[in-house]
Amino acid sequence: MANAKIIQGKEQAVTEISSKLRESSCTVVADYRGLNVKQVTELRKQLRDANIEFQVLKNSLIRRATANADLTALDAVLTGPTAVAFSKEDAVGPAKILADFAKKNDALKLKGGVVGGQVFNAEEIKALADLPSREGLLSMLLSVLQAPMRNFALAVKAVAEKQEA
Repeated sequence: MANAKIIQGKEQAVTEISSKLRESSCTVVADYRGLNVKQVTELRKQLRDANIEFQVLKNSLIRRATANADLTALDAVLTGPTAVAFSKEDAVGPAKILADFAKKNDALKLKGGVVGGQVFNAEEIKALADLPSREGLLSMLLSVLQAPMRNFALAVKAVAEKQEA
């Protein structure tokens, strides 16, 4: 018969994982099999510097947590060794860091994830990682908004120079 302390510890872990799944703006699930200690340490450092929590979790615990968080569609990718990156602040940070790391290290495989409460497969997570950062998107928007004003100013300047001549 299972020890009551062990069962209580597992229930607490499931509750904790469920709350992380609900609270995080981006959660990415990856298969880390084949990475050596040096590579895992480097990956953890990159994620920690970006304020992203990275944990190796048991699939059975994650399945119970996804049931509690109404994200059972994520269960399809919960096979083999599983590491999960949680980010409360950045909606693309974990995807970017893990996808960039996977490009350099073939052993890391993205399995899928959750962004904004919606489950994404591995390809969608990779596509999300390829998007520019929020700051990059804002600068693109600003340049698009400034273009008509800049063109108008150049046209007025050309007219003024033509009238002076």
